[in-house]
Amino acid sequence: MRMSRHVERRTFLKAAGASLAGAGLTAAGCGAGSGSSGGPVTIRYAWWGADDRAKKINRTVALFEKKHPKIKVKTDFQQYGDFWKKFNTQAAGGNPPDVFQNAIGFLRKYDAKRVLLDLDAQAKKGNLDLGDFRAGLEKFGVVDGRLLGVPVGSNSMGLIIDERVFEKAGVTPAPGWTWDDWDDALVKIHDKAGVAGDSGPFGIMYLYDLILRQNGKAFFTEKGLGFTESDLVPYWTESMKRVRTGLYADQKKVEQIKPKSALAAGLAGGEFTWDNFTARYSAEGKSSYAIAPIPTADGKKTGQYLGSLMLSGSARTKHPAEVATFIDFMVHDPEVGRIMGYDRGVLSTNEQYEAFDPTDPVSKKIAAYEKQIAAAGTLETITPHPAGADVVEAAFLRIAADMALGKAPVEESARQFFTEAKTALGS
Repeated sequence: MRMSRHVERRTFLKAAGASLAGAGLTAAGCGAGSGSSGGPVTIRYAWWGADDRAKKINRTVALFEKKHPKIKVKTDFQQYGDFWKKFNTQAAGGNPPDVFQNAIGFLRKYDAKRVLLDLDAQAKKGNLDLGDFRAGLEKFGVVDGRLLGVPVGSNSMGLIIDERVFEKAGVTPAPGWTWDDWDDALVKIHDKAGVAGDSGPFGIMYLYDLILRQNGKAFFTEKGLGFTESDLVPYWTESMKRVRTGLYADQKKVEQIKPKSALAAGLAGGEFTWDNFTARYSAEGKSSYAIAPIPTADGKKTGQYLGSLMLSGSARTKHPAEVATFIDFMVHDPEVGRIMGYDRGVLSTNEQYEAFDPTDPVSKKIAAYEKQIAAAGTLETITPHPAGADVVEAAFLRIAADMALGKAPVEESARQFFTEAKTALGS
């Protein structure tokens, strides 16, 4: 096994710290500026997810505390919606967690509120190693030249399919297939397999972003929306036609079975989502599932990019060095990689990626899919979302769902979305 460059760097810093301590100084990586008096420092770490993720993360925290006995970690986790409600209350009160799970849709929002710690300073001090990341992921959390988050994993949009349904319909998706090919597949699945071809993709912001990117636009610019009502209305009009004709799943049934997915429930043959969600369908459903490529407008440009969950620090933390040390450990330590696997996406650093050898079929499929899209050389850079993007995404999903249930016509729904989006974005 090769010796990690990261471990070598840590060994050097530890030795340097010992020398400094002998001279009456404190090494930056051992709590400089933390306000500690030599005793244990406690930092708070919060994230969202299910119980299985919590169990894995608690194991990694225990490992961290064993290797860093002077840093104690108090943990807290919630479901996604509850997490942000609690976080918003804490941030408004000036007491957010020292380190927390984050996503790109929240970077500008909380940066504008001065909640996020610029981790670049800690990287320069040697407390955070930004080397050895896969596919340039170390830049994913950079906004306006400041490092506001460090990726723990990567994922990309894909079309998760029920392999038995697609086989029965005689449909074999391949890289470079077009939206016309996908349209034909919807009909074949409906006619030959007897189910809807898709669960209904019209409320998925990230998919619509890819469609826009394939046509020279994007869902967001750095300051606001990158498309107009004249773009959205035809897209939603065609979507509602497909709901009525059964090419998309019956939306009343989709609502009834939530939180179970329409794909796992057998209501549809496919569903667009993040590739690492494939594990969800395998756990919920009774069929076998695979990740198909994103259809294209021209057979080449998918508009795809790597997304990621990340770890961010609080600008109000009294322990920035310890926060950086914690984040560094969580993205580089090989054992952490083996514990977490692909729970939050394909591991972001080569050290962890190489340490985790997926043995289950689902993880192998996810890894193979990301290798495939990376090898194609078409991955793009995601535009950092403007402040308020999280509210816009929620509005897009909610309004599209109401529209599909017949609560409002397409034109009215599009107007409502743009009204709410402009308010959320302050434009």
